[in-house]
Parts: sequence; C-alpha cells; structure tokens
Amino acid sequence: MAQFIKIYSENPNPKEIAKVVRVLRDGGLVIYPTDTVYGLGCDITKSRALEKIARIKGIKLAKANWSFICADLSNLSDYVKQIDTATFKILKRALPGPYTFILPGNNNLPKDFKKRSTVGIRVPDNSIAQALVNELGNPIVSTSIRDDDDVLEYTTDPELIFEKWQNLVDVVIDGGYGDNVASTVIDLSLHPPEVVREGKGSLDIL
Repeated sequence: MAQFIKIYSENPNPKEIAKVVRVLRDGGLVIYPTDTVYGLGCDITKSRALEKIARIKGIKLAKANWSFICADLSNLSDYVKQIDTATFKILKRALPGPYTFILPGNNNLPKDFKKRSTVGIRVPDNSIAQALVNELGNPIVSTSIRDDDDVLEYTTDPELIFEKWQNLVDVVIDGGYGDNVASTVIDLSLHPPEVVREGKGSLDIL
C-alpha cells in the first residue's frame, strides 16, 4: 500500500521531499501535485518504473507521449536539440507555468526514449514538483491521472486520489487540492508552432 505524505506547497519540507525522492530512486511510482492536475511520475532513468506506468495506462511504452518534468530551463540542453531564439523566448515567457512544450529531442534521451524525434517538456509552477526534481537531479517522467468519471476528468482531492491509487503506486503526495484543467500543449518543433491541446495556459505567449 502506498504512503500518503502531506507536503505544504508554500514551504516544502526537505525531509519529506527526500523521502519521496528515495522512492523515485528505488524505481517507485509517485503521484504528486503540479500547477494543473495531479501527475503520476517516476525517475526517467528507471525502465521498470516506466514499464509499470505504461501497464497502468494500458499502453505500450514505445507509444507513450509523456512529458519530462524539469525544475527550470537549465535541463533543456540535456534532452533537446539546440533551439532558435524565437522558441527560447516563448519558453522564457511561459515557464514555469501550465504548459507542455513539444521540442525536438537530441541523442542524450534516456534509452527508453531513444527512438523519439520529439520530447514534451514541462516546468510546472509548483514548488513541490520543482523540489522533487531538484532533489532527484534529473527530470521525472509524468502523465496526468485521468478519472473514469464522465463529468470530472481529473480528481482534485488528494484523499480520493489515494483511495483509488493506493495499491498501484508507492507514494501519493497530499499537496492540497489540485486543478481539474490540464496543461496547454504546444508543438514548438513545428514552424509555426501548433497548439495540440488548449488547457489552462493562455495562448497569448505565442
């Protein structure tokens, strides 16, 4: 059964963050808050954890379109080909914020993502998510936890999330109520950029 860990977003407790990061390093699955909906994530370097998430989502890992959660734009050059000034300006305007940007991937992508030509990059405006990535030292792969409910696509109450997911993951972080609107997804690997999904983030950044 999963641990249910309360972390306050105003000032995330380093001890609790370290506890969650130990689970990520051991290949565990974690549900955590972002600036949009709650996400299900693992360390991007842990193949078995990635396979587990793919199984839970009912998809093949090779087909998964998950995003890399980064703490800031400094991770970008690790996984993304060199980008032009106009693209970088969009990223600077929008991040941290409720956006997922699709960018051209480079040869340094972890082995499970090597065949990808693009990668989704996310820098949430959420101190818990940022603290986890900073402590871990590399991005977290993330996917939204959708709901089977036709009216509410995303569960916002951490206690209800725990109830539903406690036997599937290793940690559920209670970081307060989540949002129920997903991130705006913009493909910056295309010229001009293409809006793939309109979500919480405004399109004024383009």
